[in-house]
Amino acid sequence: MKVVIQRVSEASVIINSKTVTSIDEGFLILLGIVNEDNQEDIDWLCKKIANLRVFPDENGIMNTSLLDAKGDVIVVSQFTLHASTKKGNRPSYIKAAKPDVAIPLYEKFKEKLQLEIGKPIQTGEFGADMKVHLVNDGPVTIIIDSKNKI
Repeated sequence: MKVVIQRVSEASVIINSKTVTSIDEGFLILLGIVNEDNQEDIDWLCKKIANLRVFPDENGIMNTSLLDAKGDVIVVSQFTLHASTKKGNRPSYIKAAKPDVAIPLYEKFKEKLQLEIGKPIQTGEFGADMKVHLVNDGPVTIIIDSKNKI
C-alpha cells in the first residue's frame, strides 16, 4: 500500500462538476493498493498517518501531528501510484489491485483511519473521474510505502 500525503490548507474533490467533499486544514491522501496488501499494511499506515508530525507547533516547527492539529482528511483512491515506467513511455498498471481486491481494502483503510483520528474522514469516489483541488501547505508532501517499513 502506498500513500502520498499532502498537508493542505484546503482541498476538495469534484465529480461531474459537483463538489462532493471539501476540507480546510489537514491531509489530502492519495491511496494506491496492490494485491499483496492486507490488514497489517492498513494498521501500520493509519497509525503512521495519524501521528505524522508535519504540522507547525507554537514555534512554527513541524512538530505537531494530525491528531494534535485536529486536522481533517480526504482519501482518494489512485491506482496510478503503482505505475511502472521501466519500459517504454506508456506506464503499466499491472501491479495495481483490481477493484475486487482494492475496494474492500480501500473501505477498511477508511474505517481504520477514522478510528485512528477519532473523527469521520472525507473521500472521493472509487473509480470515478475526479478533479482534485488542493492548496498544498508548505508545501509538505510525504510518500509512504507500507512495503518499506524498515
